[in-house]
Amino acid sequence: MVHTQNTTTPASESGSLALPMTIGAGIALAVISFFVFGADNSNPAWGKFWMIRPLIVTSLAGATGGAFYYFMNQLRAKGQINGAVAVILSVIAYIIGLWLGIVLGLDGTMWD
Repeated sequence: MVHTQNTTTPASESGSLALPMTIGAGIALAVISFFVFGADNSNPAWGKFWMIRPLIVTSLAGATGGAFYYFMNQLRAKGQINGAVAVILSVIAYIIGLWLGIVLGLDGTMWD
């Protein structure tokens, strides 16, 4: 008798957290770059490296939104939440988080 071992990974454990976080941070970085690098005349009172804060804060907010999507997807895969509800909640949470990241990043410079 031959024993075979099932080595398939369950759907709830597939994928890693790094990929959605990277995608979320990349989208956020692209959005904030549009505002930061589109500023023609920056105020000298903002300092020499004023662009660093918005780029970092907004990227972290986007990565957090990507992590939220990952965890909602885990709940969906386990059958604890409807797939459409998980996607809608993830998109809403990402947009709110991105908006808050932009406001916090640009506070004191372009958002005054």
